[in-house]
Amino acid sequence: MALIVNGKRIEDSVIQQEFERLRPDYERVFAEQSPEEQKAQLLNWSRENVIEKILIEQEAKKREPIPQAQIESAFEDLKTQYKDQNLPEEFDAEDDRKIKEAVELNMRVDRMLSSVYKDIPKPSEEAILKFYEENKEQFTSAEQIRVFHIVKHINWQTDEAAAYETIRRAQAELKNGAIFETLVAKYSDCPENGCDLGYITRGQMVEEFEDVVFNLGINEASDVFRTRFGFHIAKLYDRKPAVVPGLKEVKSEVLNALKAESREKALEK
Repeated sequence: MALIVNGKRIEDSVIQQEFERLRPDYERVFAEQSPEEQKAQLLNWSRENVIEKILIEQEAKKREPIPQAQIESAFEDLKTQYKDQNLPEEFDAEDDRKIKEAVELNMRVDRMLSSVYKDIPKPSEEAILKFYEENKEQFTSAEQIRVFHIVKHINWQTDEAAAYETIRRAQAELKNGAIFETLVAKYSDCPENGCDLGYITRGQMVEEFEDVVFNLGINEASDVFRTRFGFHIAKLYDRKPAVVPGLKEVKSEVLNALKAESREKALEK
């Protein structure tokens, strides 16, 4: 159902465009929600974003107009920037006049937002410290481990029984004193870089893999285990614990977060 915002009709297609823009990040962050919950919440946020955008544009249009010379200058800059492309197509506009209208609206919005933000005070040292203490987890670097692995894929070339038999031979040699790295070239389907996965954090690999490797001790090799890709033996070479940086190291990030929070409150007001 279309929305009416101060007399302006907003078609469902506009909300759907915002829905598609937000969806990739939303689904990644809120993966624990059911598809139905995700869709309902995301659709609600998409409507809110569109309404806010229209309200801001409507308010900006009430303000003092932009001098035509500035609009023309900005339009010429756009043509230079998109010299090898079709401007009307890029901006989903019928002609140059429509593009100039969009340029003017963007300039009006930017000027209005600058006016809204100009009197926001700089965050105090007390506010900076308070935000840091309350949000340390935001700045904490995740635990990292360095892992090597031997893998036998299960695919059209190698069935499960054959893959398992090969990885068991690798495990037997390892238990008899063979050096892990020498078995990589001999048995692994991915011998590149000696099967060194480098430093990884949780969330980078499939869950079945992480459940094993993050529970290994340094220089400990795993038993044979199965993931959706095949059979593995992994060895942990190093572990870097999670680190909470000091305020000095993340002060600029804290400042940016507080400024963004203040701008949002000023805009809402």
